[in-house]
Amino acid sequence: MPADTEVSPLRVLMRNAAQPGRVVWIGLRPGRRADMLAIEQTNITEDGLAGDRAKAGRRAVTLIQAEHLPAIGSYLGRGPVDPTLLRRNLVIEGINLLALRDRTITLGTATLLITGPCAPCSRMEETLGLGGYAAMRGHGGMTASVLTPGSVALGALVQRIGDA
Repeated sequence: MPADTEVSPLRVLMRNAAQPGRVVWIGLRPGRRADMLAIEQTNITEDGLAGDRAKAGRRAVTLIQAEHLPAIGSYLGRGPVDPTLLRRNLVIEGINLLALRDRTITLGTATLLITGPCAPCSRMEETLGLGGYAAMRGHGGMTASVLTPGSVALGALVQRIGDA
């Protein structure tokens, strides 16, 4: 096999996930500064989650790992943070979202491209209290664009399907 078509051992390692993830929380931001609405299922359109204020593009859907909620809370001297305070659309458990950057995933019947980190905003200081912004740094989740609209419900699998 020619050298330019060989797959490096690191690239092979980066393709592997131990298991699929699962959607454990879904939330909508109906308007700027509006309270989050926790729901059990929704449609994902080209613009993002139906009823959410997000618009099509690289940040149409926001995701955060369930495993980060206790870490954020720990940095604030309390238990796991309520996802409604973080203003992300989906809480996913069981798969490393950062490892999915620039990768295509299925989520329910939708297909998303994980586009990059979702940095905390200054509002985290307001909603989480003193140090909220700092507690979220490195734990703010990921953003995604919608490749194929579909539906998602609590318990839906999250799986990597290939390179972007």
